[in-house]
Amino acid sequence: MIDAFDLIEETTDFLIINKRCEIAFEGEDGILSLLRKNFKEIHGVHRLDKATSGLMIFAKNKEVQKKLSLLFASRKMKKKYIALSMHRPQKKMGRIKGDLIKGRGGSYYLSKEQKNPSQTSFKSYFDEKRSLRVFLLEPYTGQTHQLRVHLKSISSAILGDMRYGSDPSDRMYLAATSLNFQYKDVEYKYKFVPNQGEHFVSNDFLRKIIDED
Repeated sequence: MIDAFDLIEETTDFLIINKRCEIAFEGEDGILSLLRKNFKEIHGVHRLDKATSGLMIFAKNKEVQKKLSLLFASRKMKKKYIALSMHRPQKKMGRIKGDLIKGRGGSYYLSKEQKNPSQTSFKSYFDEKRSLRVFLLEPYTGQTHQLRVHLKSISSAILGDMRYGSDPSDRMYLAATSLNFQYKDVEYKYKFVPNQGEHFVSNDFLRKIIDED
């Protein structure tokens, strides 16, 4: 089994890691169990899909978990993602908004209804070297499969996301690359360039987008 995570920073209250893709959240080989084998006490605060890699925060005790969870609930924990697609979007930038409705086989689709809308802002770029579309995504809500469904809705399903009709690849090209928040009156800002996948590794175009954001 590949290394499940990269340790980005450890403080007295929390850990920041880069979760590798194909590592689930729960289970014997899940990221939570693996962290608990390496650290005395660890509690989850948020999740990433198994196929999604990127920055995650874990609390070192229950009280910290409660405080960090409130940051997510109040949308004060800012996250950004990078995604790749082989398909040109219907528009270059904007906001996608609508209810996510559960369909067959665990998939979701985007509805025009606004009862409990999911929301994502996006910008798109074109990587000429790889002939791929690069998306910088900022979700304002955190619903299941949100970013995957939102990109499919603008005709740019994420590369490697076979569930939503994309092209096959060596991984699903979605990664959480930025995490910003204030905790105990201190501003924390983290960025991480994805290090798995042939189209992510040694990608200067991608690094420039992440560094400049």
